[in-house]
Amino acid sequence: MIEKCDKIKERVNEISALLCDASVLQDTKKAKQLGKELKNLEPIASLYDEYLKLEQNVLDAEELLKVETDESMKQYFEEEIYSGKDKKEKMEEQLKILMLPKDENDDKNVILEIRGGAGGEEASLFAAEVLRMYEQYANLRHWKFEIADINETELGGIKECTAMISGNGAYARLKYESGVHRVQRVPETETQGRVHTSTITVAVLPEQEDVEIEILEKDLRIDTYRASGAGGQHINKTDSAVRITHFPTGIVVACQDQRSQIKNKEKAMAILKSKLYDKYQSEADEKYAESRRNQVGTGDRSERIRTYNFPQGRVTDHRIGYTMYNIDAFMNGDLDDLITALEMADQKAKLEAQVA
Repeated sequence: MIEKCDKIKERVNEISALLCDASVLQDTKKAKQLGKELKNLEPIASLYDEYLKLEQNVLDAEELLKVETDESMKQYFEEEIYSGKDKKEKMEEQLKILMLPKDENDDKNVILEIRGGAGGEEASLFAAEVLRMYEQYANLRHWKFEIADINETELGGIKECTAMISGNGAYARLKYESGVHRVQRVPETETQGRVHTSTITVAVLPEQEDVEIEILEKDLRIDTYRASGAGGQHINKTDSAVRITHFPTGIVVACQDQRSQIKNKEKAMAILKSKLYDKYQSEADEKYAESRRNQVGTGDRSERIRTYNFPQGRVTDHRIGYTMYNIDAFMNGDLDDLITALEMADQKAKLEAQVA
């Protein structure tokens, strides 16, 4: 670990010098890459500096303890040594976590897909509530939340919806949400007061703006149509909505939230590119299926990850056995405690896998 930290410090100094070089700054792409690398390495270098200072303080206290004769001062140095070693152990754990391979998608924006599953209209209604939950969470974190495409039911539920969430660290926080979400409650349409179980599926994809994926025009069918839902007279009079079908994979994306057909096409192409990247990446990850199963954030959409039990007021995440009894706050976007617990469990799993 020490050797790695020393190399990281050297690299931070090297990048800092390069970013002062006019010839490097002229190359925008290279300067951006270096800036991103520096942003990732600086927290490690900074914590390592603190670690070295603490280590030296412990060594100094140990030397002074050897020659000290006053009992009160000896006790003081012993406490300093004990406290310093305890802090050192905690810093070492922090450094190990910071040095874990970083998910290259963590800083990216998110494409969120929600689909009603088993349970008919009740599943659709719950899908609408979960969509609102994520919108509230985005607002709390000051992220931008946009609906790209939505298919609503007559009772206000959602059959399927695609939304885009833009903001610092959006994917890092939301990537654990992919999977099957189960709800247990008495539906409004239930006259006997029986608890029903329904499911919805959530998929969280990182937006891939700069990824190089070849999309051939001959592989696409682009349809335009009139957008549905709220939006005033304009939305009913122009064919501004866009649907793109990718023939080789069968992937279909749509966007209708912009007034301009051109802007809707651009956004739909961005969603298509991210979906294609996710498909190809998932296929490649099959080779590493076992290592992915050792992690919390596998992104397996067939996995039941969470249960929302309204009669008991609880939310349970099955991956880490985490239960909370504040379902109302949770449905209003108070997700941070659970997401942090998932993040910590994922880090622990990765550390254990690294040691193994």
